Amino acid sequence: MSKDPVCGMMVDEKRAPATAVYQGTTYYFCAQACKRAFEQTPEKYASKQ
Repeated sequence: MSKDPVCGMMVDEKRAPATAVYQGTTYYFCAQACKRAFEQTPEKYASKQ
């Protein structure tokens, strides 16, 4: 399980509806909306990890 960096929800990596790679790290998202928010300002959310 991984934590969605945008909303904080726990996400199963194998079933994640969306993923993104930022600076060599894969992030898992509970929904496309969270991925879009992450992609707009990844540095804001990647620092929460």
